[in-house]
Amino acid sequence: MITPRQAAARLAALLPHDESPWRVALALAVGVFISFTPFWGVQTLLALLIATVARLNRTVTVAGTWLNLPWFAPFVYAGAVKLGAWLMPHLSGLAGVSAWLLIGTTALGLAAGVLTWVIAFGVIRARRARRRQRAEQSRHAA
Repeated sequence: MITPRQAAARLAALLPHDESPWRVALALAVGVFISFTPFWGVQTLLALLIATVARLNRTVTVAGTWLNLPWFAPFVYAGAVKLGAWLMPHLSGLAGVSAWLLIGTTALGLAAGVLTWVIAFGVIRARRARRRQRAEQSRHAA
């Protein structure tokens, strides 16, 4: 059984230490945005493609894509359809529902991506600052 401390250490080993916090947060946010798209089955491939083209960290982008778990999908898509219908009330029928889904998931994905970027950027910057501070303290102590 893996302990929480071991899990955190393994996760930290996957995070890039040479990239700026801005780019790491962007890679995660792009992945979260992709996770809201209705393109089930190809979201991971889409994340890899976009990360490669945009030269983002592929591991972090795919991890962001996997944050939106399958059991959240019915709630996300139902909310997306309602949001799309509210934004585009003149549509109807199957084409309308499809457009509502696409518009709603795009809006929710953008909101989730921006929120993810803000939180991830702050956490990564604070974590790296703490790490630098500890390194300086250990140098002065030695």
